[in-house]
Amino acid sequence: MAEEILLFGAWGSPFSRRVEMALKLKGIEYKYIEEDITNKSPSLLKYNPVHKKIPVLVHNGKPVAESLVILEYIDETWKDSPILSKDPYERANARFWAKFIDEKCLSAIFKACWGEEKEHEKAVEEASELLQFLENELKEKRYFGGETVGLLDIAANIIGYWLGVFEEASGAELLTREKFPKLCNWANEFVSVSAIKENLPPRDKLIAYLRNRFGVGTTSK
Repeated sequence: MAEEILLFGAWGSPFSRRVEMALKLKGIEYKYIEEDITNKSPSLLKYNPVHKKIPVLVHNGKPVAESLVILEYIDETWKDSPILSKDPYERANARFWAKFIDEKCLSAIFKACWGEEKEHEKAVEEASELLQFLENELKEKRYFGGETVGLLDIAANIIGYWLGVFEEASGAELLTREKFPKLCNWANEFVSVSAIKENLPPRDKLIAYLRNRFGVGTTSK
């Protein structure tokens, strides 16, 4: 019996794009269902009644929610082209930094781009401190996962692509080559991978969407 794989997502979401990247890297066929996040479908609410958010992966009728959880599910279900190391320490490390990006970096970056003007300098400083941790974590590696794209690289898509879009949309400046040469090199490598490049939203469309939703932002003087 053929497997049925559905993905409920939103075109501009780095979280649902993560899932698409993992599926494409592993060569898994799936049906994508675009959700209007302002008018959620009955199917989305049925499959994710707790958070009522995208992304949701539905595998043979069984839903899995939350992007990082979905990435691990994909890796455990389809073993080819693994995105997590077999080494327990490396796996734990990837999970730690992926959580760090979602729980610490994203809110700090957003605040630096669209926060209150009086707190702009402090917000940029905080975001830069957090990005420095990721700069250090890269060490001399090509990707966070080593020589191939791994779970942490996919989780860091927010840094690798969306951050540049956030900067252009808001006028903020965070990820400079002078401050973060390793992260900048990694971002260039990351978005050059075909399975990644094919799953990035159009830059101009995303910039227009962000400016329309959040305004031009707070720029540094």
